[in-house]
Amino acid sequence: MTENERVQKHLDLLIQRYPKLVSSAKEIMDAFFMMKDCFEHGGKLLTAGNGGSAADCEHIAGELVKSFRMPRPVTKEYAGRLKEADAVIGEKLAGNLERGLPVLPLTAFEALITAYINDKDGQDVFAQQLSVYGNKGDVFLAISTSGSSINILNAAAAARAGGIKIIGLTGADGGRLAKAADTAVRVPETETYRIQELHLPVYHCWCLMLEEYFFGENEK
Repeated sequence: MTENERVQKHLDLLIQRYPKLVSSAKEIMDAFFMMKDCFEHGGKLLTAGNGGSAADCEHIAGELVKSFRMPRPVTKEYAGRLKEADAVIGEKLAGNLERGLPVLPLTAFEALITAYINDKDGQDVFAQQLSVYGNKGDVFLAISTSGSSINILNAAAAARAGGIKIIGLTGADGGRLAKAADTAVRVPETETYRIQELHLPVYHCWCLMLEEYFFGENEK
């Protein structure tokens, strides 16, 4: 099975389970390739959203920074360096640590976020972080059920200025986010909770694709 076929099978299963997402199939795949290329070239994924979408940002980080479905043991070379660093602690770390992909949920820094909101315009808090943490070649995953959240649009503008590609994950309308993004996955629902119900299987599909692509060598 080729790498493309291995990736495609996850999309096929997603559509089988959620047939209405067939309308977003191309954009889901485009977003995967954007993230894949980013990670392959040493970039990172930055995520932001509000409310339930903020929780989704941290959920995504949880699936990619550590193992999701398959084992991701550290390389033998890194395991050896851990043991050289400390014979006792290194042995334990070599067995417990996992390879992962760098994902930064911009929603997770409570002290920074509240300080910025207190001192500046709270609508710019994600834009501030993107302007500092983001580098050219990174990807910004902007999650907004309406596609109209001002703080997410402001962050997208900061991303664009920094040479950072933008993936929008939104609802049927897409709002201004769909126009600002390099690719936008607009799930075919209009009510917030229903949009969120489809966002989860979409990003789980991405996590499955990315994990298999980067860490599935033992199954190839």
